[in-house]
Amino acid sequence: MYKKILLAYDGSAPGQRALLDCEEIGQWSQSELFLIAVMPSPIAPIGGESWDYSPADDGAERARYQSTLDAGIKRLREAGLRSNGEVVAGNSVDEIVRVARSIKADLIVVGHKHLDSWAERWWRGSISKSLIEHAPCSVLVVITT
Repeated sequence: MYKKILLAYDGSAPGQRALLDCEEIGQWSQSELFLIAVMPSPIAPIGGESWDYSPADDGAERARYQSTLDAGIKRLREAGLRSNGEVVAGNSVDEIVRVARSIKADLIVVGHKHLDSWAERWWRGSISKSLIEHAPCSVLVVITT
């Protein structure tokens, strides 16, 4: 039985579908739900050996991620579920695994949309595929078309 479920939530269509599935699983198993929004690291390469960091951009970006996260938590709480969340920054897979370990999650839920072109699949890679290899618990990949 799943007592602690971690949802990597970004507000996208696959993320919304994963949120609905989490809501259903949470009601069925009376689980505690924990949502994370993983934003990219605030330090970005700008070419060659140079790096750029803008605190103003980081603050605005974090606020956008927090707003999306808050909306997901609100929906779950309105459904009567215990839920909390956190915005984290860094590599998506690393952060999801780190948080799953820290909260002792029984299940990780992520949304996924199949990519159309082979170039897009090669360039972007698959977070869900990598996550399955590194996760400390079961992973549910919710697929949208």
